[in-house]
This record gives sequence, C-alpha cells and structure tokens, in this order.
Amino acid sequence: MERQEPKQAGQTDSASWDGFWKTSAASGKASWSKKRICAVLQKYVRPGMDVLDAGSGSGFFSRWFLEQGCRVHSLDYSAQALASTRAVTEGRCSAYLSFDLTYNAATLPHVGKFGLIFSDGLFEHFGSGEQMVIFGNMAQMLAEGGVIVTFVPNRWTPWTIIRPFMMPGIHEKPFTRSALEKLYKDMGFTVEQSGGVNVLPVAGSPDSLLGGMFGMLVYCAGKKPAQGMPA
Repeated sequence: MERQEPKQAGQTDSASWDGFWKTSAASGKASWSKKRICAVLQKYVRPGMDVLDAGSGSGFFSRWFLEQGCRVHSLDYSAQALASTRAVTEGRCSAYLSFDLTYNAATLPHVGKFGLIFSDGLFEHFGSGEQMVIFGNMAQMLAEGGVIVTFVPNRWTPWTIIRPFMMPGIHEKPFTRSALEKLYKDMGFTVEQSGGVNVLPVAGSPDSLLGGMFGMLVYCAGKKPAQGMPA
C-alpha cells in the first residue's frame, strides 16, 4: 500500500517503532498512568461497543477493552506492535490492522463504524497537517454519536526533558490541553471532556485539580457532529 502524501520531516519511521516495541514489552503491564487512563475511558465504554484502538502499541488497552466486553479492532503502523498486541490479547480482537492513519481510511480493509476510537500517544508524532488527516480519517470510521478519546504528552511537565532519553529515535511534539481541544474544534467536534492525568506517580495525585495544566498526559474526548464533518 503506497503512502498518499510524503512523510513529513521528523516523523518516526516504522523501523524505529519496531525497534522500540521489541524492547518495550513491560509497557503491556498496568501502570499508574494506564490505570488513570482507564478510569477516564470508563465513562465512555459499554459492553458490546465496537472500539478501534488506534496505535495499539503493547496491546494493553486492546486487552482492557476486551475485558470490558467490547468488540475491538487493533490498529498500528508497526508490525512489532501488532505482534505484541496479538500476543497480549491472545488473538481475541476482531481484527489486527497494519495501517498508517495518514493514508485515506477508505482504503483500510475490514473497517466499520466505531462507537469509540481511542489513541494514547499518537498525535504528537505527526505535524499539524497530518494530525488533521489522521483525525479526519478517524471521523470517517466513527459512528454517529461516537466519541474519539485521545491522550498525548503534556508540554508543561519535566517528562518532556526526560522522554527523549527514554525513547531514543522516536520523534514527538507534546501538546497543551488547549492545543488538543483546538484540534477537536477545528475538525468540527464538540469537546465533551478534557483534562490531564499523572501530576504525581502516587495514589493521591491531584489530577482532577491540576492534571490539565501539569499532568504528564493531557486528554480530550469529543463527539462527532451529527451532520458529518464540515466542508
């Protein structure tokens, strides 16, 4: 499958992602960060829902969605990530899709309409133009009334200094919460909820108060407009 647009400078290639996921098996385990993401997701998940895990990575969230009784499609750009996801989920997902979301989603096989499309650590690896392409592709795959929930690194945390050393070769540009909300609004979506998680790596982390400003991750949940995307 050929890329429709040239890769932007700085975007991480699939070989780098394969190398990262080969050495990141531990990321399939539950961490404070993942548990807090799941707590946010719980509001939007219901048994029997069709879910797309966009950028499935280690497979942790695909497995979690399955545990909630959802029908899950796992998608990733990296073959190694999909192999990890398949192993972690024991092959129970409805599909494992090798796909770059900067392509036209109409070329994606086995795609349906999803009540929830989730991503954790996806948009920050692309330039603003490709972010809009990815979001638009997600919108094409979303059912009416469906929700896109995405988590991205927060620009205003010490993690932005540490992260390049923890993820060598992986390019990213962190967001602010307002910038993430703007992406949703620019694409015609209604923002249902936004905030942040992991101000502190302890049980009493003040995420509800300070997460949107100082959390390691910021997030946004938004609904698809009833009349489709704006022209």
